[in-house]
Amino acid sequence: MTESEFGKLFKESVADKIHPGALLTGEIIDIGKECVVVNAGLKSESYVPIKQFINDNGELEVSIGDLVEVVVEVVEDGMGETRLSREKAKKIKAWEDLVVLYKENKLVKGLVNSRVRGGFTVDIGLVKAFLPGSLVDVKPVRENIDLEGQELEFRIIKVDQKRSNIVVSRRLVLEQDNSEERKLLIDNLQEGQVITGIVKNLVDYGAFIDLGGLDGLLHITDMAWKRVKHPSEIVSVGQEISVKVLKFDKEKPRVSLGLKQLQVDPWNEVIQKYTIGTKLTGKVTNITDYGCFVEIDKGVEGLVYVSEIDWTNKNIHPSKAVQLGAEVEVMVIEIDEERRRISLGMKQCIDNPWSLFARDHNKGDKITGKIKSITDFGIFVGLDSGIDALIHLSDLSWDEPFEQVVRNYKKGQEIEAVVLSIDAERERISLGVKQLQQPESISVTKEENTIKEKDNSDTYTSTKLGDILKEHINTNKEDSN
Repeated sequence: MTESEFGKLFKESVADKIHPGALLTGEIIDIGKECVVVNAGLKSESYVPIKQFINDNGELEVSIGDLVEVVVEVVEDGMGETRLSREKAKKIKAWEDLVVLYKENKLVKGLVNSRVRGGFTVDIGLVKAFLPGSLVDVKPVRENIDLEGQELEFRIIKVDQKRSNIVVSRRLVLEQDNSEERKLLIDNLQEGQVITGIVKNLVDYGAFIDLGGLDGLLHITDMAWKRVKHPSEIVSVGQEISVKVLKFDKEKPRVSLGLKQLQVDPWNEVIQKYTIGTKLTGKVTNITDYGCFVEIDKGVEGLVYVSEIDWTNKNIHPSKAVQLGAEVEVMVIEIDEERRRISLGMKQCIDNPWSLFARDHNKGDKITGKIKSITDFGIFVGLDSGIDALIHLSDLSWDEPFEQVVRNYKKGQEIEAVVLSIDAERERISLGVKQLQQPESISVTKEENTIKEKDNSDTYTSTKLGDILKEHINTNKEDSN
């Protein structure tokens, strides 16, 4: 089959669904400086101007791999490409959203654009609507009324997508605002007052409560003392609840409400109930890259930093150590009453392998371990409980050159050594191999002298060795994870 024949069959197979105005779903496969490459399952990828993917803040709103809706503008542009439009797809979605708001009789926000014959044009997102002069206010509108540039609330009274016609009313909104019930409520509402309302709507950041002609916002952070991921965890639409008026702006008017303020603040008892060093059991409520949150009491959460999860796996991702909803044992290691924060530790609830090693071993003890890695300054040996120790090159042989003696060792090889020093607090252990044998005559090689002179005879003090060991352990754990 020739290429032209294949192209003809392809066009025939997609002719039913690919036509100007068709709405397709495509995948972002590349993002350039001027265009975004979209694969919509057509004969070839399409290049859509990048400006169609920039939001109102000037930020790119997509990334490679995202699925987006696009509209076919031209099936064949003469160059073998199909032109797609992200902007037209957005307009279709905007129309669909407005139809839903119209059916649900909800208010919309729009920007008054300009005056036209008989009224004003209003931008509601990407869609233009018409505001008749008779529906601007509850009273007759002056000829010179200045509304351009103002963002106002409207009610949609007519939608005709085929004719691209939307009619909105500001008068209906004002009539509702001026209701006697609303006026009475505004006149009597005070901050600190407890009032009953009906949950009207849920959004990601909270819930709107109908207080009787006036809506108040119950923010998600004011729903409960504990962490709340979504308002639906606490309230539901149609539910009658009592809330406290936190803030009230009578001029606008706006009302901020609180639910948790009607309950006892659990933090009032934190200092008396918990002290540093207290061990307890809690539930994992959230996992992040830097640690996990554990609820230790109703409304009280503490953070276990990633460094406090395990003694040896310093860089382990929290998701590999705990699961959401799991019960874990933790220890209180810090309480910040002013910032309402508790720091917890999990590793403190199990034995410290460094302390165990220090308890069970002394300087001069012989031990056996497997070589974990070989570096240009020494050999790291894996010991029990996942801890590592360092054999410095200068402690491998009394008289053989460093570069020669290190060739006798390989990764994974079992090796016997002598404990030279243990610093459990700094998590450092030094071992030696040459100390297994007594030299006939102790002499310092030329290579050892060179190193000591270069580093002023203290290159590998306990501090230096500890830093090297810690860096090795962290690197090794990252590789193993």
